[in-house]
Amino acid sequence: MPKLHHIKEPFLLFNHNQKVIDPRDGLSLFGPFNQNKLNNFTIGIIGTPVGIKRMRSWIDKFMKPIFPLKNDVSKPIYPGFESIFGVTINLNSTIELEVDEDTLKLYYRYSDKHVRVANMVDLYVNSLVDCKHDDDRPPVNLWFVVIPDDVYLYGRIKSKSATDTIKIGIRDKYARTNIGLFDDIDPDYVTLKESYDYDNHFHNQLKLKLLKHEVLTQIIRESTIAYNEYPYLNKNGKPKRDLSTMETDIAWNIATSVYYKIGGLPWKLGTIRKNVCYIGLVFKIDERQLSSKYACCAAQMFLDSGDGMVFKGAVGPWYNEDTKEYHLTKDAAFDLLTKALQAFANSNDKNLPKEIFIHGKTQYENEEWDGFCQAIENHNISLVGVTIKDEKVFKLYRDKNFPILRGSLYVKNKNNAYLWTKGFIPRIQQPLGMETPNPLTIKLVRGKGNIKIETVCADILALTKLNYNTCKYGDGLPVTLKFANLIGEILTAGKIDDLRPALPFRYYI
Repeated sequence: MPKLHHIKEPFLLFNHNQKVIDPRDGLSLFGPFNQNKLNNFTIGIIGTPVGIKRMRSWIDKFMKPIFPLKNDVSKPIYPGFESIFGVTINLNSTIELEVDEDTLKLYYRYSDKHVRVANMVDLYVNSLVDCKHDDDRPPVNLWFVVIPDDVYLYGRIKSKSATDTIKIGIRDKYARTNIGLFDDIDPDYVTLKESYDYDNHFHNQLKLKLLKHEVLTQIIRESTIAYNEYPYLNKNGKPKRDLSTMETDIAWNIATSVYYKIGGLPWKLGTIRKNVCYIGLVFKIDERQLSSKYACCAAQMFLDSGDGMVFKGAVGPWYNEDTKEYHLTKDAAFDLLTKALQAFANSNDKNLPKEIFIHGKTQYENEEWDGFCQAIENHNISLVGVTIKDEKVFKLYRDKNFPILRGSLYVKNKNNAYLWTKGFIPRIQQPLGMETPNPLTIKLVRGKGNIKIETVCADILALTKLNYNTCKYGDGLPVTLKFANLIGEILTAGKIDDLRPALPFRYYI
């Protein structure tokens, strides 16, 4: 009879190989895994003059300890960036690029959302690219991109323009995408047309346009770091977004992300098996294609070292409207996994992994799986296909004051299990998530070999702790799938061709 098991919370490795389960504890007590390995990095700030001033003020604050409003085991003290990571951000050597606020306000009024967002993005992107290629100052390792909340407000998919609208844009859809008689003599019109090559989403378009230039960014909304300042107050003088109880969380999250993006490794998985590679498949329908079946394919690869890379695959008719699933052709699957193997070898002294686990949300068709197998046929590599889905129906309840424990595992048979990545966490005395936790449905669907479902589930639980974009106990999804939608949205946000075969994961988050 199937029984309910519990997987012990995976340990994380920090400085001096110290093991702790909560990343905030490990960083506070021991420091990051590769402490004392970082030096000579440069930070840049781009924003309006007011935004730059606010960012400088906040960086000065976040270098020092920040205390929570009340004693809460789930919100530990933030000791300060230098104290945690052993590195200093020197504000005197920070490079600054000013964005003209009046120009931004003009763009807010543009009636056409594609033109509006493209102009806002290019105001930042052009300055960043020019600085990288033409500036004789030291190269910037990471840019803080500080955006007024109005950029966020008017730079989203369904956003509308500000009042006092300025009529602009090309109404005729054919003229937007086809060569016109006057394109050669009217560069402004060509620029206008290029706006329609991109999604009207500020964050995704900015990230996409900077990928080929390999510019690392940390995008910050002004109200996140200045929530208690004008114009982010209501008529009663209270913050519109009261983040007073979140200040330590914000500092922890940004600090971890910054350290990772400047080349540090905050922590490693202490329980992960050596020479194992985890790949998450990413698909996203490309709205610019004529057929709705066309989608962009990519893969996220995560190594036992903790670092990750993203590979852009081909755009093709991967979407099946009948099954509502994505599937690659044999050649596309072969090409994608071959890229992953090459990147793994480049990061591991030309050695290849002994095991590869492919994580996806759909089954793998025969042709697709044949392509994956062909990529490893000349190597002694075990290949396993795993599907991971949110379970919507099956739940377990307890007659206690707290829900089922995170890490609970219900094994149905040798190939199927339910894994609770959310649930009550004794360390922080609260559950991960506000609702009765749903499990993940884990299935071994291809190339099972001698691997046990319990081992696969333990690996998946460990991978929920590998999100360097935040600093929290764990996520509900493994990192192989956590950012699948975001990466897909960035890669399909516009035209992009000349990428390196693999870009580090830090460029996308």
